[in-house]
This record gives sequence, C-alpha cells and structure tokens, in this order.
Amino acid sequence: MGPSDLPSYLAGIPLDVGVVLLAILLDLVGREFPARLHPTVWIGNTIRLAEQAAPRTRVGGLTVGALMALLIPAVWAVAAWLAAWGLRELHPLAYLLGGAILLKSTFAVGMLHRVAAKTRSLVVAGDMPALRENMRSLVSRDVSAMGSEQAVAATVESVSENTTDSFVGPWLAFAFFGLPGAFAYRAINTLDSMIGYRGEYEFLGKVAARLDDLVNLAPARLTALLLALGSVLLPGQRAAEAWRIMWRDHSLTASPNAGWTMSCMAGALGVALEKEGHYRLGDASRPLEAADITRAVHSMYFIAGVAAVMVVALIIVKERFLG
Repeated sequence: MGPSDLPSYLAGIPLDVGVVLLAILLDLVGREFPARLHPTVWIGNTIRLAEQAAPRTRVGGLTVGALMALLIPAVWAVAAWLAAWGLRELHPLAYLLGGAILLKSTFAVGMLHRVAAKTRSLVVAGDMPALRENMRSLVSRDVSAMGSEQAVAATVESVSENTTDSFVGPWLAFAFFGLPGAFAYRAINTLDSMIGYRGEYEFLGKVAARLDDLVNLAPARLTALLLALGSVLLPGQRAAEAWRIMWRDHSLTASPNAGWTMSCMAGALGVALEKEGHYRLGDASRPLEAADITRAVHSMYFIAGVAAVMVVALIIVKERFLG
C-alpha cells in the first residue's frame, strides 16, 4: 500500500513528515511511556544484561565493549526496521500512528521542560531539602551541600547540553535513516550514559563513549548555532556574548560536544556555568537566578521549532531526490 491509500489531502506528503510532526505533538501533549513499555528502558535492559556478563580487563573490556557498541544499536535498528516495514504493509495510516508512537519514544522535549520547571519551582520556594533530592536525578555530582544558585547552574547546563541528544540528534537520525536511525541513535546514547565513563567502565565503555561523541559531532554544533541564533531574538539574552563565549570556551569540557551548547548558553545569559574541578564556562556578569532556567527553556523550544522545520525539509528533499 502506498500514498494512494491515504486521504487526498495527505497524498503527496511524505509519510515520515507526518510521523515526525505527530510524534512531536504526542511528546508535547502527552507523557512518557510507563517504564515497562518504554523502548529506551528495553534498550537499557539489553545493555545491562550484556554489561553484567562483560569482563573489566583491558583487552576483554575493550573487545566486548566494542561489540556492545556496534551490535546493540544494530539489533535495535533492525527491530525498528521490521516494525516500520510491518506497519507500512498493514496500512499507511498504521505506519503514521505507530511510527509516531515509536519515534516519540526516542526523544523528549516536554520531559526536559518538566524537569527544569520542577527545579525552578523548588528554587523559588526555597525548599532546599526537596531541591537537593530533585537534583540527584539531574546531575551525577554530589548535591548534599548544593545551593540554589548551583542548582540553577546545573539545570541550565542540563537543558543546554541535553537539547542535543534529547531531540535534535534523534530527529536528524530519523530524517536521514528513518526509524532505524532514530533507534540506533538512542541505543548509542544510552550505551554512553550507562557505561561510557571512567572508573569501573574505563575499558568496557571506551568505544561506546567515542561512538557517542562521533554521532553527536554535527548535532551538537548545529544545536549551538541554533542557540546562538535564538539569542538574537529571545528576551534577556545576548547574541554577541553567546557567539564570543561559544568560540572561546567550547573546548573546555571533557566532552568534545557538550561545551558548544553549554558555553553558548552561558554567553547568551551573561553568567558562568561551572563544574568545580572540571570546567568554568562564560563570564559572570551577574549571579544566576531562577529566571535563567526559564530563559534556557525558551532557547530549548526555539531550537526545537527551527530543528523541526529543518527535519521536515530534509525528509521532503530526501523523498524527492532519493525516492
């Protein structure tokens, strides 16, 4: 079945345009899937099973880690391809709805907003015990003595960094490679978040971390450029400083990608974002305040809007020239 099976007003529009737009709508008006039904949780369970049986030695860890980094995204890409194929064979409308539901599971805009908004409300309320408890799920650093300004900084950092892998990255992967691309991206990103750091996973997670760096090279820089563009238009932001600080400080983080968006946000807001002992981005022209979380969220939505238009354009161009 093909486009001719669709209503006349939908004929001629690539199905994947409808899939991505419906997925974004579902994300904004709905809630996350329950954990037992969430494909990203299933991906995490797959990684956990492999990780538990994996060696921690240098050679063994590197070998098994490389296999995990390559095979787990491939397996989930194939699973997504089979699901997409089956839905298309059933009916274009089945693919439109089912594909949107599946794609929605690979990204999060609304959830990122909700997490940031909760932190802001706790900062405004001055409820430090609840604020510190809330921050445990947002950052990996020690929060036992975290103050409100540090919580604001960490939240602004999280929003600006996660804008890349929460939605820009998976959307671009979908635009170029369909549902298999989006699921492979999410699997790579989940691998990095679970085993791609030093310590116990020094060797096991090395390939996963490098692969995540690689797939985010373009999305992170695109996101930073969109953030800088948004600073021209959004209230309370400084375009010249966003651009200047981004180029000056983007290489100060351990990640080759995170520094681009975080430094751009620091410059746009005219604040310093610091993780003690790791990095300090931007110039502190004023103290951080709760409103900076709102400004970061405004930037996030600006990026989401422009990125969605870009993704739709990419899908249309791909459909027209590649069929």
